[in-house]
Amino acid sequence: MGPLHLLDRTETILEKLVGFPTVSADSNIDLINYSAELLADCGARLKVSRDRTGTKANLFATLGPETSGGVVLSGHSDVVPADASEWTSDPFRMRQSDGRLYGRGTCDMKGFIAAMLAKAPEYAALDLRRPLHFALTYDEEVGCFGARHLVEELGETDLRPSVAIIGEPTEMRVIEGHKGCYEYTTSFHGTDGHGSEPDKGVNAIHVAARFINKMLELAEEMQQKAGADSACFSPPWTTLQTGRIDGGLARNVIARHCSVDWEMRPVRDEDARAVKAALESYCQDVLLPNMRAVYPDADIVTEVIGEVAGLAVMNQNEARDIVSALTGANLCDVVAFGTEAGLFQSLGMSVVVCGPGSIAQAHQPDEFVSVEQLEKCLGMLTGLERTLVQPA
Repeated sequence: MGPLHLLDRTETILEKLVGFPTVSADSNIDLINYSAELLADCGARLKVSRDRTGTKANLFATLGPETSGGVVLSGHSDVVPADASEWTSDPFRMRQSDGRLYGRGTCDMKGFIAAMLAKAPEYAALDLRRPLHFALTYDEEVGCFGARHLVEELGETDLRPSVAIIGEPTEMRVIEGHKGCYEYTTSFHGTDGHGSEPDKGVNAIHVAARFINKMLELAEEMQQKAGADSACFSPPWTTLQTGRIDGGLARNVIARHCSVDWEMRPVRDEDARAVKAALESYCQDVLLPNMRAVYPDADIVTEVIGEVAGLAVMNQNEARDIVSALTGANLCDVVAFGTEAGLFQSLGMSVVVCGPGSIAQAHQPDEFVSVEQLEKCLGMLTGLERTLVQPA
């Protein structure tokens, strides 16, 4: 299959993938079934693992020998919601214009998935001495739940891959490290009453405001802790931020409930542990006693939405060496946004993030990936053939 035909096949597959509206709140089963069929046609060994609801699934497919030391090409199948009123065209119908392919997920990250699926027949025709694995996961956008599920399953097997390439949009730059991404919802439960007598109720919004102020104090402390080991990040410290507040009924009614959606992007594990311990102590030792002095059943509950480990920069990293050679990169980089890479690294694998498109396009109206970026990605995946035909 020549380069032009490979690109045509990639665009055809991408158009099909975009047509599956795999918003994280909805099922990804149709996309998984379609991808599984393409890989099965190449002779791949397939494993489909569904979540507890049965509406989401991972796909893990393998070409080549049944041994350890394989290479994983990984992408998440879910996308963020798309408000059609903000788009120039239907977000779930791919449109090509001026060398760009528009549609929800083209950049983040169905472009990479389409490229690796398009390459599968070519990989299958090789005498592979090293296993090649294709991983498609669910619910990355809301907590990397699918990747966690996959990593748990891989951890129970004797035949483990040793290299993972996560195809998030990096403009084909080689990313060897990123911050963690920890997401939470903290809910405050007080008791209502008339706004004219605020001392007789427990205003959950007021308590939430104190909690957020404590977060801001901790954020300042984290900024002061930025050191040489984090200088490569932008910003070079662990960050905290509130994304959403929901609570109250009316301006003259004491708010019984309030919830705060917040996140933390730690540059090191100990920062995450320190922030969580400080907030838990503040809730248990300061906020709750004050709340329960008025209303004994008052409570504060924090729900863990997702705690995704960062990707640590490693001195020895086969994935970095392979992809750097394939892309011609002289330098590697780090980013602030999170990916599933740290989960694969937790299994002892060497991992890099490298894929087509720009993170600036991800989650935006009129999301796109350029044809040029897809061509560069296909060039990298074609070059990977040399690695796969040599023993690990």
